[in-house]
Order: sequence, then C-alpha cells, then structure tokens
Amino acid sequence: MNAHDTVASTENLTKVYGDRVAVDKVTMTVRRGEVYGFLGPNGAGKTTTLRMLLGLIRPTSGTAYATSPVGALIEGPGFFPYLSGRANLRTLARSRGFDDAEVERVLERVDLAGRGDDRFKGYSLGMKQRLGVAAALMGDPELIVLDEPTNGLDPAGMADMRALVVDLARGGQTVLLSSHLLAEVQEICHRVAVINDGRLLREGGVAELRGGISIRVRATPEPEALAVAMRLAGDDGVQRTTDGALQLTLPPDQAPRVTRELVSAGIDVHEITTAERSLEEVFFDLTSGSTTGSTTGSTATKEAVR
Repeated sequence: MNAHDTVASTENLTKVYGDRVAVDKVTMTVRRGEVYGFLGPNGAGKTTTLRMLLGLIRPTSGTAYATSPVGALIEGPGFFPYLSGRANLRTLARSRGFDDAEVERVLERVDLAGRGDDRFKGYSLGMKQRLGVAAALMGDPELIVLDEPTNGLDPAGMADMRALVVDLARGGQTVLLSSHLLAEVQEICHRVAVINDGRLLREGGVAELRGGISIRVRATPEPEALAVAMRLAGDDGVQRTTDGALQLTLPPDQAPRVTRELVSAGIDVHEITTAERSLEEVFFDLTSGSTTGSTTGSTATKEAVR
C-alpha cells in the first residue's frame, strides 16, 4: 500500500492508567476514501485510542498519526444550550478562522439549515449529533473521526446518520467511525478493526472478516447427520446451532453433494440453505472463542456489546 493512501495510523499504541491497561499495543491503518469501522463494546478502549490519535491525550508508548486537518466528534457534541445551532457554529467558526458561509454550508450538509435558528437545548438527540457532525465538517477535512455517532438515536435518527456517513465517503472524504453496533458497521464500512479489552483482535475488510458462505443443514437423526457432516467438512468445519441445525464450512456449490450423502445414509433432510456469518458472529468468535453456530453467536454477541 502506498504511504500516500494512509490518512491515519497507529503503531503499538498503548495507554496505561495506574495498573490498568486501557489500550494495549494497538496497530491499525485507515486508508484514504474509506469508511473504517472501529468496532468493540463500550469500555473496549475505542475512545481512548481515538483521543490519542487526535492528540487529545498523550500515549504511554507507541505512535499515532492522523492527516491534517481532521474533523472530529468525540463523546458527543458540546455546545452552548441557550444559543441556536447556527450561533453555536458561528462562534466555533470564528475561533477557527472560518466565515459564515462555511457555517451555512455545513448546516446544509447535515440537513439542519431549516432548524439552525432553534436553540440547541431544544434539539432532539439526533439533531444534536448532526450539529456535532456539522462542526466536524468545517473546513472540509480529509479525515472525519466520529465516536459512536448513533449512540442513543432512534431508528430514524440512526438511518439518517448512516446515510450521512455513506454520503461523506462518496464525496471523497475518509470516515473513521467507532461503534458498538455491529450490524451498523457491517452495513456501511469498507474495513473494520475489532477491539476488546484494549487489544486489537483483527483488522481487515468486512467480507474478509465475515469469511465465506457456509451451508446450513437441519436433518434427523442428528447424531448420524453430524457424523456425515464432519466426514464432508472435517471435524473443525461443522458447528451446531441452538435450534439443532448444523453449519458446514463448505462452498454453496457443495449443497447438492451434502444432500446426496445425507439421503444415502438414510437421514431425513428437513432444511438445507446457504448462510453467511454476520459481524456479530465474528465478534463473538473473536472475543469468546465459541464454536457455536449462528443462532448462539448472534444472541450472545448482542448481549456482549450492549
């Protein structure tokens, strides 16, 4: 990868508070023009990592680099409650050397121009988050860092924020998005980094982390079906779900062969479909080492990231 394609990176980035290691030797790379998902449960070390990347706190060891200028929304927007959204942005713009035209541009960008004269304290949570993003967009920075931008939003607000992030990337900007919402990251991100307990577990493309498509089978009697499945996919290539189905790590074109082998063994096949792991299941596997299938993985992961 060309060095000019990197807009942010860390190498062995570490932050220690007393005897607690908040971030432990995190190495990651954000590429130009992508939506990069920084994924992990609350308390995993995401915000601390972003603060070090932005120079807001000093690392204990390791290095962090981000292109300049950078726009950021970290831990929610902070504005004067009795000023309007427009007045808040104008105050911020003057301190950063921008004119009122830039304020109007970013208000339009986040669809708040019509509510710009309303007081900030009267904004909904979604509007407050969008005003925070507007502040981050001032000066048209190449890199935009958003820390949990959909936190606390209702479904409509979450959809609006996702659409905005996608639109920013389509316009050529790079977005580093931290989130504990795995389905959200799966939907809009190009690459992701998975962090837990301060350690980076995996980094890569969403499709790469999710892995290939597998085959899901429900058949009886189950012990005999399991034996056939393990013969076809290997001992490590079969996972059992809580609803009695089997996940076989085989390409989908092997489904007819799996069906033939099961039927030849006198096994009744009730269902055979193809399935692809979600990021929820990937995260659960990475953080727990579980070998359960999709149903167990999804449920446990949802609990883990709340």
